[in-house]
Amino acid sequence: MSKLYTVAVLGATGAVGQEMIKILQERNFPVGKLVPLASARSAGKTLKFKGEDVAIGLACEEAFEGVDIVLGAAENDIAEKFAPAIIKAGAVFVDNSSAFRMNPDVPLVVPEVNPEDVAWHKGIISNPNCSTIITVTAVNALNKISPIRTMTASTYQAVSGAGAGGPIELMNEVEALSKGETYEPKIFPYQIAFNLIPQIGGEKESGYTSEEMKLHYEGRKIMHLPDLKVTCTCVRVPVVRSHSISVSLHFDVPVSVEQVRQAIANAPGCKLVDNLGAKEYPMPLDTSNQDIVFVGRIRPDLTDDCGISLWCCGDQVRKGAATNAIQIAELLVK
Repeated sequence: MSKLYTVAVLGATGAVGQEMIKILQERNFPVGKLVPLASARSAGKTLKFKGEDVAIGLACEEAFEGVDIVLGAAENDIAEKFAPAIIKAGAVFVDNSSAFRMNPDVPLVVPEVNPEDVAWHKGIISNPNCSTIITVTAVNALNKISPIRTMTASTYQAVSGAGAGGPIELMNEVEALSKGETYEPKIFPYQIAFNLIPQIGGEKESGYTSEEMKLHYEGRKIMHLPDLKVTCTCVRVPVVRSHSISVSLHFDVPVSVEQVRQAIANAPGCKLVDNLGAKEYPMPLDTSNQDIVFVGRIRPDLTDDCGISLWCCGDQVRKGAATNAIQIAELLVK
């Protein structure tokens, strides 16, 4: 009989935490005992796992005793608060927050790209930013043709990336506007219905936001390209689910469109959807509620003989967060 594991989900009642619990069931992860943890507001309530009611526990230091793996779906301050207790309890913390991503002692892992990095963890493994996961999954195979030197990216990020309240706000605004009424935004700084907001995260450096710099720094670490240069613009768009990214890549040598198509068609975690004449390309509606990154609109970069441009889409709640974390856990238990 294969070993069963005690798995805690820190932040079990949030959008990502709920998705983690759902995906643990879908992928038949060897859970012997599920320990959902949340704040005092939710502790004592129950949730369903494999058809049974499971009580939600209070997130506290004592809650991690006897746990093998902790899936983190909480904010940075919560992750930082409980990480020492998790490590002391002997569990491995697979954390979805950004608290530890750039710590040199913490692996930052996308299983299709750098699974080997799991081996050197010291109790914490970080899950990358959602747009970073989708982008590097799409382009990593091309890095094997020729090292990627620079990347220019624009992200088109769904409202659900801002949490469960994002889609609610979008729908409320659409309903209000259809009636000629007004709706005061609460989640986003401006109306998101029928609008685009070219800021995600606070100002970080040189006019870039914190979200934009994540792709720059995290991409280097995941793909083992310390000299990779990335310029990124992150935009919130009125799409419910699934992020889209426009990417231009620049290599040392010319890379053909056919080489790129072949590499992506064979890349783990990717699906080639690239037929402009037949109007076939990745779109958020097609990539929601599944775990594959769709890649298309592959064409030469007309500004650089060694450049390629492409478009990719992926579900940021699943592959961009929950599924990636559980794939990391699967690497741990192999």
